[in-house]
Amino acid sequence: MQVVSISSLKGGVGKTSVTTGLASAALAAGIPTLVVDLDPHADASTALGVSPDEQLDIGRMLKAPRRAHLSDNVVPSGWVERVRTNGASPSGSAPSILDVAVGSAYTGIYDRPDLGRRDLRRLSAVLAGAEHYDLVLVDCPPSLNGLTRMAWSASDKVTLVAEPGLFSVAGTERTMRAIQLFRQEFAPKLSPAGIVANRVRSGSAEHTFRLAEMQSMFGELLLTPHIPEQANWQQIQGAAHSIHHWPGDSAKNTAALFDALLANLLKSNGSAPAGTVRDRSQR
Repeated sequence: MQVVSISSLKGGVGKTSVTTGLASAALAAGIPTLVVDLDPHADASTALGVSPDEQLDIGRMLKAPRRAHLSDNVVPSGWVERVRTNGASPSGSAPSILDVAVGSAYTGIYDRPDLGRRDLRRLSAVLAGAEHYDLVLVDCPPSLNGLTRMAWSASDKVTLVAEPGLFSVAGTERTMRAIQLFRQEFAPKLSPAGIVANRVRSGSAEHTFRLAEMQSMFGELLLTPHIPEQANWQQIQGAAHSIHHWPGDSAKNTAALFDALLANLLKSNGSAPAGTVRDRSQR
């Protein structure tokens, strides 16, 4: 099982869109996957089409992690039923698994900068019951407070999401340094899986310049392919639909990019040295 945090310290870069795009690719590939919606806004839960009944949301599981019984409280994504209904799963194949630890505003009580080591291990304790998944994707809030640090403590890898713009690139540089410090103090086995360039506009000179800057700054940590700006992404998410099962060539092409991105993310060894990110003054 690989646990991957999807993070950004800057809001509005499409972090949840990348999380759900990767979840869609995992579902299409038949990889048993759990999405942990750790953002108090719970947008990933909405996009994944979950309909909780009596299950505990992730915030309440974190409150008593050793008694949480994760398998009793995850909710199947609505995407799974749609795949089965549409006959997208090969005949005779194992049932597709895409479950969600549902987000809620309740998690906000842990989004503080002063969590101690014991609190940072809460998500790790919850995920002790996730052994039958091959992949766990954790959608983090856009901050470096308790919830993100809790996610990093439980993760094998961190994937960062950035737009090719000045403020987003600068924020990604700061996040890389934060990961390096966090590894030293709390999670020596944590590794950066890479950086996803999202909402890329191919005709933008600014985006072309910033992508080249990101390549210079981050080297092999800048994952490929880049994800272009998707005009109908809000419509897809609003319909609680996976990108792989949305009609049209644009969605089909983007789905293929997420397939390749997921493959590159899973094979990345995250072994880049701590000095990979260079100061701007050194360039």
